[in-house]
Amino acid sequence: MLVLLPMGYAFYVSFFNWGGFGSPTDSVGFDNYTRLFQDPVFLGDLWRGVLLVAFSLVLQLPFALAMAVLLNQRLRGRAVYRMLFFAPYILSEVITGVLFSMIFAPGDGLADKVLGAVGLDGLGGLWFAGQNTVLPTLFLVMTWKYFGFHMMLYLAGLQGIPAELHEAARIDGAGSWQRFRHVTLPLLAPTLRISVFLSVIGAIQLFDLVWVISAGGPDHHSETMVISMFQYGFKRYQMGYASAISVAMFLISLVFALAYQRFVLRRDTEGAITTMRANR
Repeated sequence: MLVLLPMGYAFYVSFFNWGGFGSPTDSVGFDNYTRLFQDPVFLGDLWRGVLLVAFSLVLQLPFALAMAVLLNQRLRGRAVYRMLFFAPYILSEVITGVLFSMIFAPGDGLADKVLGAVGLDGLGGLWFAGQNTVLPTLFLVMTWKYFGFHMMLYLAGLQGIPAELHEAARIDGAGSWQRFRHVTLPLLAPTLRISVFLSVIGAIQLFDLVWVISAGGPDHHSETMVISMFQYGFKRYQMGYASAISVAMFLISLVFALAYQRFVLRRDTEGAITTMRANR
């Protein structure tokens, strides 16, 4: 009732030209799906989704891993650092969006004032209001918001690696980088694969943080597929087309999830099943 029925109804509505009131009666066949591949806004949403995924995999996750490795060492006050780095993830997306909207307000925001105070006025700018700066600035906020979650995942994985393995590698003459490459990374691989999966799915479904900060603007340059779906469905009352976008999002997520499980998570799943059988 709560999952399959709404999904089935959205798929049904996607074949109608329906404004959301009354019953859908104006059937248009596959016109809404044909429109998807002709809509520059939706195609732009797909491209921005790919960019956000790439930024996450190339910048956000390696940064989270580096911080996890650092905080896994014997560091004075590391419990405080862990709490501070994880704290942004606890904040709601709405609070985060409002906070950074004020920080990056052009001219009057904290970011521009700090840059001006150190003589770097030229680096300040429109931030969320500029077509060329909105996406990088938005990703900066996303990194601040979500890297702590992935950092805690990596910390949990690192603490599950036996210290004897590192000690044995050290005795064999392996340096810090060699121990990280040949001991830490292979044993942390299952955690890394789960983190990548969650990051990709999160980027595909990104909505509330972007909506509060920029509502997809300026001129669609920070828009995501979910924001397009919301705009068409609840602002323009084109529920049929919005439903087609939702179905496209579902299919993209489903194909990625199945392919990822088949080709990436297969070893982890088989290992878990083998372990369960051995324990029995």
